Amino acid sequence: MADDSIDRSRRLLAEAASIAVLTGAGISAESGVPTYRGAGGGLWDGLKVEDWATPEGYARDPHRVWTWYSHRRVQLQQIEPNPGHRALAELQRRVGGRGGRFTLATQNIDGLHQAAGNVNVLELHGSLLRLRCWSCPYRRHVGYEPIEQIPACPECGADLRPDVVWFGEGLPQHVWQAAAEAAGGCDVFLSAGTSAMVYPAAGLIELAARNGARTIEVNLEPTPASGLVDVSIRAKAGEILPRLVG
Repeated sequence: MADDSIDRSRRLLAEAASIAVLTGAGISAESGVPTYRGAGGGLWDGLKVEDWATPEGYARDPHRVWTWYSHRRVQLQQIEPNPGHRALAELQRRVGGRGGRFTLATQNIDGLHQAAGNVNVLELHGSLLRLRCWSCPYRRHVGYEPIEQIPACPECGADLRPDVVWFGEGLPQHVWQAAAEAAGGCDVFLSAGTSAMVYPAAGLIELAARNGARTIEVNLEPTPASGLVDVSIRAKAGEILPRLVG
């Protein structure tokens, strides 16, 4: 990787009054969180996604789907944020300390950004650490607590489910709106560990570029956004982000 790309990115981040960040599965994979798809290790290897991550799949076998997500959630207790997560938490502190604006949107559902110290994280695809009701607005944080049976909503009695966005479902509108506003109004947009293939989240970097932001991409492989950004760095987020912030 070229040192001038790292130096340029560091300067852009140090001078920006407003920074928006989008993270994806790549940054969490470095902590040991399995990605949804991947050679030899994707969560969906050998599984039909419609059976595990759709409302229809849940309707066919609620207990099976509940158990699978509950097991994943409990496993997160053994996983720690990596240097990439911690660098973004430090970046948020620095930007706030100089009176700037920092927004972190993530496609991840593991809570590792919050564990590293980021606050006000926009969880575009929800969180494994929360439950929500199928029928009413009720939500609650559950952390890593093992729950064997599907609990009932204390307010309406319907089943609770993982508070994650399944295929075919829309993103939480207030979360998406906040992310879009941040991308459209930032000075610098940083994308880290995302394939830039899953929409609408992938559209944030395009939105930022159209509105004049300087754009930085950190990812192991080229993505559809690589030709659009001002700086593209091929590396692990956990290795590069500390250098960009430090």
